[in-house]
Amino acid sequence: MSETLAAPSQLDALYDRVARVVPRLEWDLFADDIAAILELKRRRNAVILAHNYQTPEIFHCIADIRGDSLALARDAQGLDAEVIVMAGVHFMAETAKLMNPDRTVLMPSLEAGCSLADSITAEDVCALRRAHPGVPVVTYVNSTAEVKAESDICCTSANARRIVESLGVPRVIMIPDEFLAQNVQRETGVEIITWRGHCEVHERFTPQEIRTWRADNPDVAVLAHPECPPAVVAEADFSGSTAAMSDFVSSGAHRKVLLVTECSMSDNLAATHPDVEFVRPCNLCPHMKRITLRAIRHALETMSHEVTIPEHLVAGGRRAVERMLAA
Repeated sequence: MSETLAAPSQLDALYDRVARVVPRLEWDLFADDIAAILELKRRRNAVILAHNYQTPEIFHCIADIRGDSLALARDAQGLDAEVIVMAGVHFMAETAKLMNPDRTVLMPSLEAGCSLADSITAEDVCALRRAHPGVPVVTYVNSTAEVKAESDICCTSANARRIVESLGVPRVIMIPDEFLAQNVQRETGVEIITWRGHCEVHERFTPQEIRTWRADNPDVAVLAHPECPPAVVAEADFSGSTAAMSDFVSSGAHRKVLLVTECSMSDNLAATHPDVEFVRPCNLCPHMKRITLRAIRHALETMSHEVTIPEHLVAGGRRAVERMLAA
């Protein structure tokens, strides 16, 4: 290891963060990439944003900003860095670019997409507006820049209810996640025109699975992401964004929890909550898992793949995100 790379003591301290969930043998395979990434961040004046669904060695050991989509959108503003690396999926990198137009934003894998973002186009949004004139369009951040640019305001799973209620209207169009929209409609009483987009991770959970897990673990607290079908959310003790789930676990009110969401969320929380037992259903997001240490290292070594947004989409897309952050 060269003198510029992380010292063994620094790597040992990083391993301590994830020792509960990453076997030492795996860590030994990760260490060279982690050391190289830390040095590349310093040399490039780069920061790494990591979503809660990233694996622990990324989330706890190389990321500078961690969180759900709302946190990443908010904290990406005005970063004191020349380069932003998105350890997430492509729409998140686009959002970071919208909020930091003068920074270089890198996407480690161009294959890290999103079934929700792929489910709708700008033309679809325009058709919805024509079919429902005057009805505001609330767009989940899990969407492309071109869809955001045709929207009135964005939301995340953490603030969807608040955003819808802030509009003060009886009816909204909410895209693209049908289940999130249905869950918000139940909570708010606002009539919501939906789109048939689904998260390929959360749509697979079923109410029967929840009941089976409860039968095997009668003392478990079930936390469901609002991208799950309404019937699944109805079986849960709590529903909220990944940040809200994290806060629930951190409250210490329950010693056994089941997170009805992507697998790595449980791993990341288990690393920092040794007194909590996690019952682990495992639906992996194939797109999130395309972001690896090796891919991040390559992105910083070669400055690829740079995210750009067509100029005609920037103003509208940024406006929709800023309205969300200001609401």
